[in-house]
Amino acid sequence: MSTTESNKTVVKDFIDGLFTKGDLGAVDTHLAEDFINNDPPFGVTADREGMRDAAKMMRAAFPDWHSDLHALIAEGDVVVERFTAGGTQRGEVMGVPPTGKTVSLPGINIWRLRDGLIVERWGRLDDLGFLRQLGVAS
Repeated sequence: MSTTESNKTVVKDFIDGLFTKGDLGAVDTHLAEDFINNDPPFGVTADREGMRDAAKMMRAAFPDWHSDLHALIAEGDVVVERFTAGGTQRGEVMGVPPTGKTVSLPGINIWRLRDGLIVERWGRLDDLGFLRQLGVAS
């Protein structure tokens, strides 16, 4: 397997593990100690623990949270992922009590890898659309 294909596998395994299966250990397995999240979502920190906290928050509010992969493109040490995540709100999130609504969150992530570990993330999520679905924004 080429390094590019291996990098795609690392990213896919990380996303599946952390966000679809809720395995918080995926952070330790797939993110480098010096991981930097250049665009941390929903106020989490820009480090490994911030990624773990984002997953905890989403899984607590949406126990069936999952990420559906639409495209995974790689060149060299960079992997680009286009996805839609979603779930049914069963717990409080961002001050919003459980609604029972199913919400979706489309986005694009760019991951940089080094020696088989993810070292950086840049991302664009449809935060506004997500907040609208929760009734927080109009």
